Amino acid sequence: MENSIDIFNAGILVVDDQEANVQLLEQVLREAGYSCVTSTVNPQAVCALHREHDYDLILLDLQMPGMDGFQVMEGLKAIEGESYLPVLAITAQPGHKLRALQAGAKDFISKPFDLVEVKTRIHNLLEVRLMYKKLKNYNNVLEQTVRERTAELSDSEARYRSLTELASDWYWEQDENGTFTKTSGPVQEMLGLGADAAQGKPGDVQAAGWNEAERKELQAKIVARQPFLDFVFHRINTDGSRQQFRVSGEPMFNQSSRFVGYRGIGVELT
Repeated sequence: MENSIDIFNAGILVVDDQEANVQLLEQVLREAGYSCVTSTVNPQAVCALHREHDYDLILLDLQMPGMDGFQVMEGLKAIEGESYLPVLAITAQPGHKLRALQAGAKDFISKPFDLVEVKTRIHNLLEVRLMYKKLKNYNNVLEQTVRERTAELSDSEARYRSLTELASDWYWEQDENGTFTKTSGPVQEMLGLGADAAQGKPGDVQAAGWNEAERKELQAKIVARQPFLDFVFHRINTDGSRQQFRVSGEPMFNQSSRFVGYRGIGVELT
């Protein structure tokens, strides 16, 4: 249930080309405790007023000269879009009730007025309207929170990658099938997946000068989904010079604890 103070402070617009009807409804509403009641006898002014004040409820007469209530509702729909149309239709024609509901009105009251019914329907519609507005505001806050959190995560990822670049010479990621999804540096050669292997041909690991025993040991750790820290690799180049690398890696799991791949960093030791 909505707070009674919020309901009685809700913005209400009375629209009727008959001044006597306007005065009667204003009097009924003010005596019932509603404090923010305005009115107009000009239906053509309704859309501009609603755009400016965003009323919580519009009591709208359907039979008015120049511009009837159905035309007013069409204009209000253009403002509200797919949102809630806060209209309580007023009609003396029984045949207009269904048409009013089909046009977007949330309820209707009949002329001549039953004042108890008028106050009850107004209170019920305002209760629904204010609940709708609170839900809409909550959704807006939630969307903003999600956007901010997404931006924070993006910033964190950027900082992480920046730190990785500073702390290492290269970086790699593999999916659950062992396929490299991101690489920099000689990691594919280390694991026997050089340029030839990437094209479906066996890579010449020995020709590359890598220590085969070390390569197999690292492969075994990855197959077993084990983390490894500062694993040292060696390579003898064709000119006889010796290179030494240090590599660290860890398995990755999703929120369901399913293995989704590996990631790691490496650095060449001088």
